[in-house]
Amino acid sequence: MSGFSATVITLYPEMFPGPLGVSLSGKALSEGAWSLQTAFLRDHAEGRHRSVDDTPAGGGPGMVLRADVLGRAIDAVAPPQDPRPRLLMSPRGAPLTQARVRELAAGPGVVIVCGRFEGVDERVIEARGLIETSIGDYVLSGGELGAMVLIDAVVRLLPGVMGAAASGDEESFETGLLEYPHYTRPQVWEERGIPEVLVSGDHKRIADWRRAEALALTRERRPELWEAWMREHPPAPDRKRRRRTRPDD
Repeated sequence: MSGFSATVITLYPEMFPGPLGVSLSGKALSEGAWSLQTAFLRDHAEGRHRSVDDTPAGGGPGMVLRADVLGRAIDAVAPPQDPRPRLLMSPRGAPLTQARVRELAAGPGVVIVCGRFEGVDERVIEARGLIETSIGDYVLSGGELGAMVLIDAVVRLLPGVMGAAASGDEESFETGLLEYPHYTRPQVWEERGIPEVLVSGDHKRIADWRRAEALALTRERRPELWEAWMREHPPAPDRKRRRRTRPDD
């Protein structure tokens, strides 16, 4: 298997490529920088009605995706020798971070299971080593939109997709901080001007301003990121030497 390959197991394959077929990801898909396959979960169901779900053991509302059906679907698209991580889009999963996105972008691809209904039988999560992954603290109708978010975040980091190699180096979360504000023409808009430092031509001042703005925005809007950044970048100790007191002072 060469290049980055994404396989999505879903009840709604017609949702793909969807947004992944346009803009950066779509262009990269058409050029072969990555590949996308979908697997229709119902193809792996048995019986007259090809049922993929059943009522929760122990009672309760809703339906749960069956372990046997989902297990067969995973085995069909990702045999044991497949090196790609197997992800389950789930609100109880580990939050998707930019660091995790970079890890995935450096790998061979992903197999993504899109949950539906009340969830997935826990046994298939354990037996097939599914890594539960969340895109936020909210609940969607299914995992398809989350899968698209994850794939888009990864594909844009693949070599050549964004063009200039440094395009994403200063984006939010890449350095642990939120991104600094951006401005462009016109220089004055509705009586609002571009900060003077950005048109000064002084690259050192511009870099210092951007750093200060990123720090201020992160501290104001995402205190948990700010605290994590401060732990990794503690203030430099005061190097000023204290005046020694002599015995006769």
